[in-house]
Amino acid sequence: MPQSWQQYRSAPSPGTRVAEADALPEQGHLSVTVESDRGRFPLLVIRLGDGELRAYVNACPHQFLPLDQRGNRLLSEDGEQLRCTNHDAAFATRSGEGVGGLGLGCALDPVPVRLADGWLVIGG
Repeated sequence: MPQSWQQYRSAPSPGTRVAEADALPEQGHLSVTVESDRGRFPLLVIRLGDGELRAYVNACPHQFLPLDQRGNRLLSEDGEQLRCTNHDAAFATRSGEGVGGLGLGCALDPVPVRLADGWLVIGG
């Protein structure tokens, strides 16, 4: 059964290179648009303090606007929450589950990513 991110018409194929790994800051995030023959796919990649990677479709489930539409200050200081810049919906960085505001009862769509040969790549 496909994961929810694969239901997006513009979802890239597993193995698609997203960005060079050096573009992702330590304990930070990177917002990219992955272009493929299927279209443009909005992706948000986070590197947690322990070095683990998490990625989500960059679309707030509240209104499907990009989380960073109004600026790039998404991560809380401790790196444990993402906040949508449109309506302040809050999501747990590690799970994507809504934890505050308009994020309650919602969740971000996770996308598996990995590091391979100096690149961030779609797929587990």
